[in-house]
Amino acid sequence: TLITLMHVVFGELVPKSIDDICVSTWNINSIKAHLSVLTNYLDAHRPDIVMLQETKTENAGFPFFELNAMGYDAVAVGQKSYNGAAILAKGRIELTLDKLPNAPDGGDQARFIETYSPALKSRFISVYVPNGQPSATDSESTERLEYKLAWLDALTDYARDLTNRDDAFVIGGDFNVIERDTDVFDPVAFKNSAFTVYPVRDRFRAFYLTGLTNALRRFAPEGTYSYWDYRGESFKKDNGILLDHLFLSPVWADRLISATVDKDARGVEKSSDHAPVSCLLSLF
Repeated sequence: TLITLMHVVFGELVPKSIDDICVSTWNINSIKAHLSVLTNYLDAHRPDIVMLQETKTENAGFPFFELNAMGYDAVAVGQKSYNGAAILAKGRIELTLDKLPNAPDGGDQARFIETYSPALKSRFISVYVPNGQPSATDSESTERLEYKLAWLDALTDYARDLTNRDDAFVIGGDFNVIERDTDVFDPVAFKNSAFTVYPVRDRFRAFYLTGLTNALRRFAPEGTYSYWDYRGESFKKDNGILLDHLFLSPVWADRLISATVDKDARGVEKSSDHAPVSCLLSLF
């Protein structure tokens, strides 16, 4: 069995056993617009934990009933038309935080949610990192970039605190960072953008210094992407960007079996412009 588990073909998760769990993160880009895509994915793959971003709805409009009917507990933090984060689980989960501690805006934007799974004795955290690009009306402004950097600093500080407490946790989400030039189809087009400038990449890499493991980096070859713009036939041409990641605390990193981008989900008609990123973790 152990030999089978170690033979991983990237693009596919190793077949799951009863002693494993599948954890996914997915920028769904409006849960109302893509609910059928999400439910079809859940029905086909049955991940144990799903962290969602850009749900783009207040909690009153979140499809708790539909997801509960599929066997998923769901916790969400939302706002009208923008941002939003949620966590789905096949077992019971408890909301522990709906705001990032020490967030630069006090947590006014719905970009962070944390739950605790009693069965797994673990926290699961869904994050939607700010984009950071200046507005079209004020292209010289650095206000949004400064907000992004402060938000990443707060997230790193919180991750470090959890690691120092030896908590078991997974942070998944859309980080809106292009860590390496090989993470984007055209590095020149994104040079000096809010996705690639040194302070942004430096903040992202600070995650590794907290003791966390990037699940996808263990398995993904160069040129792996998780986002393809709707315009210009980007998906068909594979003109993508790697923006979505799963970071594992040391306990889970030791149990990492495989990780992949579920690219086929992006190819579904009228899907999100992101694909799910998933990893398989051993419970023992």
